[in-house]
Amino acid sequence: MLYLASGSPRRRELLAQIGVPFRVLKLEIDESALPGEAPEAYVERLARAKAQAGLVQLDDPEAVVLGADTAVVLDGRILGKPADRAAALATLQALSGREHLVLTAVALAASGRCKARVVASRVEFRPLSDAEIAAYWETGEPRDKAGSYGIQGLAAVFVRALHGSYSAVVGLPLCETAELLAEFGVPCWQKGTPHE
Repeated sequence: MLYLASGSPRRRELLAQIGVPFRVLKLEIDESALPGEAPEAYVERLARAKAQAGLVQLDDPEAVVLGADTAVVLDGRILGKPADRAAALATLQALSGREHLVLTAVALAASGRCKARVVASRVEFRPLSDAEIAAYWETGEPRDKAGSYGIQGLAAVFVRALHGSYSAVVGLPLCETAELLAEFGVPCWQKGTPHE
């Protein structure tokens, strides 16, 4: 059985999309970056920590746990979830008319092993007006999103170009996830299986 160590509805939808049955684990992980930690190392560390914490919680030698983490990076700085309206507006103004990096790590942990992959995608926003940034905040969508936007939602209209993996920007790189699942003996495209 595969367990998803994430409360993200987007990750649940993506796993369901490729026909993988799973159960969701609720975990509390400190997502603070370490001093001087590179963004790539940060997302991989968190994905691994989530997967391994899930494995410890289950205490099941047959379990496979998937952990993932996504970071939006601009000028080498990780842009997390906005603390408030002012933070979200400042983030979106910084992203306006520019290209930024989205890093997503996926990790699988099972008894005695843990493997991870990091996927980098480049996203370019068209120039955004202050009025549309403010209107976007009012939709409620940016509140719980890394970088204050969701590419799979209303912010799709901001994206001029995407170089990389769309599913990774949403929160789970499906190609790399499927490759890892195969290594751990978890097949995709299973029919008639429930998702929790």
